[in-house]
Amino acid sequence: MALKPGLRLLAGLALVLCLVACAGGPAEVRLPLHRAWVDGRQVAYVTTDISDATMARIEGVNHVPRLAQALGGPGRPGATERVYKFVNGEQITVFQSAPRPAGGVNVDPNYSPLWRMVLVRWLRPAGLRELRSEEQVLAAQERGDVSLEVTDIVVNCPVVRSADGQALRGVR
Repeated sequence: MALKPGLRLLAGLALVLCLVACAGGPAEVRLPLHRAWVDGRQVAYVTTDISDATMARIEGVNHVPRLAQALGGPGRPGATERVYKFVNGEQITVFQSAPRPAGGVNVDPNYSPLWRMVLVRWLRPAGLRELRSEEQVLAAQERGDVSLEVTDIVVNCPVVRSADGQALRGVR
């Protein structure tokens, strides 16, 4: 028995709705994309988790106290790199490393998406300038331009677009 054209359309729509409903939910997640400096070049990253409750609330991400265990300890090497965060928002953050390139072919063995936060404060406003690498941050500290406060806060911020423009699948 053949269906009438109107019923055929209705049956087709019902099939499409059923297939979409059975697909298991949305196919993507949208997270704010942030920028950071690594060795004088910009990368893009997302933040998903922070070990500090206050910062997690402010940033709207997961509070994960156990991330602090990534710092290591006596006899246990850590799994973190340093991220330099400017406390007054003078500039974007500076990462110690990034994947080269992003994705499964990364060749940088030092890259980790887990970052130990170092707070950067400008001590001499007249010397304020954009710092684009860890070397520049450390040189500014040696000159007395900035102070660095190494914290026990660990942040999960995977780099999703490396400095060479390579991006993880789905990143635009």
